[in-house]
Amino acid sequence: MGKIVIAIDGYSGCGKSSTAKAVAKDLGFTYIDSGAMYRAATVHFLNHYLSPANPHDVEKGLKSLEVSFHLNPETNRQETYLGGLNVEDEIRTMRVSEKVSEIATIKEIRKELVAQQQRLGKKKGVVMDGRDIGSVVFPDAELKVFMTADLETRAIRRQQELLEKGELVELEVIKTNLAERDRIDSSRVESPLKKVADAVEIDTSNLTFEGQVATIVQLAREVIEKEKTYAGNH
Repeated sequence: MGKIVIAIDGYSGCGKSSTAKAVAKDLGFTYIDSGAMYRAATVHFLNHYLSPANPHDVEKGLKSLEVSFHLNPETNRQETYLGGLNVEDEIRTMRVSEKVSEIATIKEIRKELVAQQQRLGKKKGVVMDGRDIGSVVFPDAELKVFMTADLETRAIRRQQELLEKGELVELEVIKTNLAERDRIDSSRVESPLKKVADAVEIDTSNLTFEGQVATIVQLAREVIEKEKTYAGNH
């Protein structure tokens, strides 16, 4: 199968990461979790008591910020590492969720992580999700998808995700957190969340998980087929 870059953007709690992982698995592509990279950066700054508002702290933090992904052979799942340590569980906590948008607004942090992401995507055959993948990280991606869902649906999904990790958080608290993240992500100066003109919008409010995965896989197969036809004619 031909290799393309699939960029998936959208709001928090739309199921972007889990969908992107499943799409990558189905197509035999590599999954790059940009959200996990920003969450890992958040853990890095929190654990080192560094303030993203302090330029000196940002400079200091970036010198030792190293995010990577490794497949866990026991679970067959890709996990996030920070400086060689597994932080997969830590990055999904509410403590990190409350701070990640603040970290993601810092120009220098975004620049460093975007450079790391672009290096990971050079060989193609990758699926990546986030807020600015189609607009900034991979503007030339062959397939761009913008995922959305209503706030209530997103909050229920996030609550379930946290419950599965043993963290009980009230639905209203999650809704407030998601609404605030939407506001910060959409209005920030650096790489705001936006749907680019050539992205396919998918509202997942009434779609099953399998349905949203199948929709994107089908779109990808169509693009790959077009690329093959075009290459064959030139």
